[in-house]
Formats: sequence, C-alpha cells, structure tokens
Amino acid sequence: MSDAAGTRATAGAMAEAAREWLGTLDAGQRERATGHVPSGDGDTDAERRRWFYTPTDHGGLTFHEQLPPQQRAAMKLIGSGLSRPAYVTVVTVMGLENLLDHTEGFVTMFDRSRGRDPLMYYLRVFGEPGGSGAWGWRFGGHHVSVNMLVVDGEVVATTPCFLGADPASSELLGDATLRPLGRVEDLARDLVRSLPAPLRGRAVLLDRAPPDVVAANRADPQEGDNWIPLAGVWRDRFGSDTEQAKLDAVSEAIEERAGFTDAEKDVVRLSRTPLGVPAAELDAGQREMLRVLLGTYLGRVPAEVSPIGRYDDDAELDRVHVAWAGSLADGAPNYYRLQGPRLLVEWDNTQREANHAHSVWRDPSADFGLDVLGAHRAAHHLR
Repeated sequence: MSDAAGTRATAGAMAEAAREWLGTLDAGQRERATGHVPSGDGDTDAERRRWFYTPTDHGGLTFHEQLPPQQRAAMKLIGSGLSRPAYVTVVTVMGLENLLDHTEGFVTMFDRSRGRDPLMYYLRVFGEPGGSGAWGWRFGGHHVSVNMLVVDGEVVATTPCFLGADPASSELLGDATLRPLGRVEDLARDLVRSLPAPLRGRAVLLDRAPPDVVAANRADPQEGDNWIPLAGVWRDRFGSDTEQAKLDAVSEAIEERAGFTDAEKDVVRLSRTPLGVPAAELDAGQREMLRVLLGTYLGRVPAEVSPIGRYDDDAELDRVHVAWAGSLADGAPNYYRLQGPRLLVEWDNTQREANHAHSVWRDPSADFGLDVLGAHRAAHHLR
C-alpha cells in the first residue's frame, strides 16, 4: 500500500459513503446489508471471505431490493473503492448482463425469473464504518468481486479483486468493438510474443489453456490447487433439480471441451515456486510492458492505496514471473499467470469460443487482510 495519509483519505471516503448508504436502509434491508465485524476468526469471519464470480448469491443486499436513491448511494460506496477506469469497467460488466440475455435468447435460468440480470449484484458492509477497529465491505455479482478492509482508519486490503466479461468482445456501431478487458488480454499476449524463442518456450507452459482461473474462488489457495469446475463455484445447489441438472451439464461440457489430461493438469497447478519466466530475464521494453500489464490489475483501486509503486523498484519487478498457456494467436483460448511475492494474477479467456474472460488480482499472503487482522487482534484483543 502507499502512504498512510492516502490510505486514510480513501478509508474516510469509504466510511462516509458506507454510512450514507446504510442510513437510507430500513431495518429489513439493513439486516441483509450488514455482517460481522472483520476479525480473521475462522467462524465469525467466514462469510466475509466467501466470494464468487458466477451469477450466484454473493451475499448482501441486491439492487433489486433498493430504491433508486439507495442504489445511487450504493454506487457511491462502490466508486469510493475503485479507480475511475475500474469503475467504468465494473458498470460496463454489469450492463453486459443485458447483452448476455440477448445472446442467450432471453430465457429464464438459475432457478429465478431472470437469469442474466444487471440488478443481481450484492453489497454488504461488515462492521461499523469509520472510527477505530476493523470494518470492510464486499460488492459482487456475475463477473465482479470487490473486497475491501479498513483497520484503524487505513485501507489495508483490496484483494481478491475479480473482473470478467461475457461477452469479452462484442460489436458496436461504426465497425467498433466493445472489449472491457481487451488491454488486459492483449498486453500479456504481446509480451509473451515478444520473447525470444528460448524464453517463450519456458513461458508457454502448454499449448492449451485451462478452462478457468486455477485458484478459483478459494479463500486461501494452496500449493497444488487446480481449477474448480463451474458447478462448484456457486454458493448453494439450486432448489430446482431441473436447474441444477442444467448447470451440472454445462459444467461437465466445459470440462470435456478443455480435454486436459492429468499430466496437463499437473503442469498448471498452483505452486509456491512461480512458473514461467522471471522479469529479471526480460529486456527493458518487455519490463515496461509488464509494468503496464500489472497496472491493469493493481490500478483497479485508487492510486492512494494501490501497490503498483512497488514495481518501480527493479528488484521487486525482477521477482515477478510470467507464464502462459494456450495459443498465442489472436482470438484463440488463452490463460496467463503473473506470480511473485504478495502477487498472484490470473487471466483466462476460453469459454464461448474464447469470448468469455476472467481476470483476478490476489495477494496470497494477505487476501481479506488476514495478516493485518491477526496482528490487530493480538495487539488489541488477546492481552
């Protein structure tokens, strides 16, 4: 994170927006919109660390359950934790639900009256905004998950942070194209393409891409983890056996199309030792490309709380590894991973004929602020 003054200013803006939003809610809404004080405890804090990127119940108060002034206040809170480009991307991703509905023929699905729904996004505040102690908030829905933690008036955690897009690319008038995450994909492909053959051979792990991000929505990814089939990235099973069977069938079809052998799965498993090529072996131009690519993830939060400045230090950048799986051809299914100390970035664009993208930024040692909460608990509660 950057300087304390910047994190305090951002935390103050978040607290003001959170109090404003909560103040618009009635008792029933507030019950759904709030959760336990963040503690790091495995039981009382478990819900805060549940996160999703599928169109499942993310937990909290949906936009459906709010009046327009309440929705506006909710968006103010969401905007307080995002950079302007990230806010634009988030609201675009939410709007894509209408396009996805059109693509799929306006059918009902997921055991509800509208399966693709730009109002099925959930906001929840944990703890009491502002003051001393810990509080946080979570915003999520299909292809969006934003997780924030404030401790003693400073923003201390902004991960996991997930953005996806379905469709990843769609047509606009005037022969233009809408690609909300286009640069996130293209910068990585261009970087790997630019590598000399020996380095490219080490960076490209496989000629096929896994069907999803490998760490999935785990709260605490571990060595050896691999992707979770789609049906497993949901809060609960559907009440309707018919709808559950449909989801299971889609999930199984994705796995069959991926066609990974056990040996290939082993290649892309999570590892404490980063895979691919370290930035220390890149030339000056490639290193700059990597810094820009990192900015498409670490720049999703306000500059005052982003760790992007860490990579101005060449020694820090040196330890970031770049790994790719899949073809390097435009439009082909692809996956990449950036990994280093306090950094795990994943991207995939494989489903719907490589027109359905996922991207996630994580800090494996401090997602959800568990490192800070542990120290805070020791200092303030365990004497």
